[in-house]
Amino acid sequence: MARKEFVHLMEENVLILDRLADRLRLDPSTLSGYPRNQMVVLVRLYMGGRARLKDIARREGVSAPNLCASFRKLERDGLVLRVADEHDRRNVYYSVTDSGRELASQVMENFRRGIDKMFSGVPRSDEDALTAALKVINGILKKME
Repeated sequence: MARKEFVHLMEENVLILDRLADRLRLDPSTLSGYPRNQMVVLVRLYMGGRARLKDIARREGVSAPNLCASFRKLERDGLVLRVADEHDRRNVYYSVTDSGRELASQVMENFRRGIDKMFSGVPRSDEDALTAALKVINGILKKME
């Protein structure tokens, strides 16, 4: 029974988080002319570090060729660096350049401002309770990785 309740709560949370994410969608003018999906990938790469194209594609739920096309523009603009694995040339790794880190930081700062705005009407006790709950959730999820 507890597992069914867990699954139901996760489904409900996904929907709620989607609605909240819609409220946080970045103003296109803050994306420096890049599509939102490219900025999401750039920020995740910035936060997670160097990654293989196929791993990023799987995580983002897009095909590697489509992702490769997105990365070509980011690479051409000096935001990401593409490096083939010296031991297995079939593996291509992407990492964020200094310019990419700067832009990703700006996008993350805009995201933080959006979160602050969303919490402006929430009582401090609710924010503290949510923060404590997220710490517990994150701890458990890390054990499940």
